[in-house]
Amino acid sequence: MATAIVRDETATGRAIDQWPLTGLPERISARELVRLRVREEVARFNAHRPEHFRGLVQPTDTEATLNGYRVARGRRLDWEHQADAACAAFARNGFLLLVGNRQVDDLDEEIDLLADPDVAFVRLVALVGG
Repeated sequence: MATAIVRDETATGRAIDQWPLTGLPERISARELVRLRVREEVARFNAHRPEHFRGLVQPTDTEATLNGYRVARGRRLDWEHQADAACAAFARNGFLLLVGNRQVDDLDEEIDLLADPDVAFVRLVALVGG
């Protein structure tokens, strides 16, 4: 089993958050890594139910704020729906996935977590007025 160090970054390279994702297979597809990351973040949200969700992609029926996405009080998120949305966001360049020193371009690409346990999700923000 492997552990990935997952980090969220801005487009300028500033780290937003970082945590270990444990119990992973040594080799995993980028798609499965994205889905497991989202499953973990949704499980943490559903367990504590804070006012804001600070996940990879915005859940439906939420408002984007400086602190994340405002979720209606008591609402539980569906991790599979969020994971599907994350994969779709990746396909339309909503975020970049960096493993070690390289960018992953295809969700079907296999990642060796023993060789490259450092995983960064770089959130891309659309320019306003452009």
